[in-house]
Amino acid sequence: GASVLLLRACLALLASPIYLLSFLGVWEPFCRKVFFPFVLGKLSVIHDKKSKKHKQELFRNLPDFRGPSGALRLLEIGTGSGANFQFYPPGCRVTCSDIDPSFQEGLARNMRKNEHLQFERFVVAAGEDLGQVPSGSVDVVVATLVLCSVGSVGSTLREVLRVLRPGGAFYFLEHVAAEHSSWRYFWQQVCYPTWKLLFAGCCLTRELWKDLEEAKFSELKIQHISLAMPWMPIEPHIVGYGVK
Repeated sequence: GASVLLLRACLALLASPIYLLSFLGVWEPFCRKVFFPFVLGKLSVIHDKKSKKHKQELFRNLPDFRGPSGALRLLEIGTGSGANFQFYPPGCRVTCSDIDPSFQEGLARNMRKNEHLQFERFVVAAGEDLGQVPSGSVDVVVATLVLCSVGSVGSTLREVLRVLRPGGAFYFLEHVAAEHSSWRYFWQQVCYPTWKLLFAGCCLTRELWKDLEEAKFSELKIQHISLAMPWMPIEPHIVGYGVK
């Protein structure tokens, strides 16, 4: 515990200009509109390469959840720039949502690249408040690298279950806390406060599999995997889906 606090203080000292900007109320708007989208764009390139095979396997059975009409209505929470579009089946009707509208330029580019999809609309909303999406109106909800930064995981999962039709599915791929006895978890604890400040509220030590197990899914499939991210404390991940 003392070692964690000491190293946290050293890291905070190195990032002291950012902490000062945060205290003055300048950092958060700059981070969300400029810094975070830019850095996320760079990191996403690496993460997408590492996770591609896992996403291909994860989304393979998406067509199984088509609604009675034969269409697949999909809502993606925290769409970002649309890195998942390539994995969705042809004709899929996609509604995009994100708390940050600044991603829309990159999103528009990916929409043009993925003409096999039907894009419905873009909703500016947090995962905890999807009130613009009617209850039981979608067949599938997707969230990748989103639950780490929502204000309340429980509230987000309740919203997911609300908007899903009975028999619909929630697909996820998220980074999570490492084993408590591991060095990875030690460094996650050290980096936690500064990382959260730098990356728009992203939490390194959430045990998201527990939240998913506590949610009221009738069926839940979770796999723990590792994605090697150089010099990044986000190697442990979970991937899977839950059925309403």
